[in-house]
Amino acid sequence: MKNNVKFEYSAGGIVVNDNKEVLLIKTKNLKNETVITFPKGHIEKNESALEAAIREVKEETGVEAFVIKKIKDVEYWFVHQGQKVHKKVFWFLMKPVKIGESKNVEVDEVFWYDINKVDQILSYKSDKELIAEVKNLI
Repeated sequence: MKNNVKFEYSAGGIVVNDNKEVLLIKTKNLKNETVITFPKGHIEKNESALEAAIREVKEETGVEAFVIKKIKDVEYWFVHQGQKVHKKVFWFLMKPVKIGESKNVEVDEVFWYDINKVDQILSYKSDKELIAEVKNLI
């Protein structure tokens, strides 16, 4: 039954600035619901998870950032168009270098939010767990 499972690999960044604000995006999930989350995306062929995280943060937010350290990997399952998907996301703690503008049509809004209050607005439980770990690292 392994053929019925699709594996996906993504990478993302939790970008924290000097004001202890975290970079967030407002976007739509697969059910077309508005969610607030961290920038992330698929790892391209011949690309490392770290390279993908840096690229995805820039593509989705316009922010150039560098990696401070790997936080952890998050794995979960979901069903998309009748296909079971096992997804693994590699998460990195990052610091902004240059703030640009997002031109990504998949992202509705890009904004900074106080790291001590961000768990109140994050859409996913796994993101709330990630931010708790990040608070211990900074």
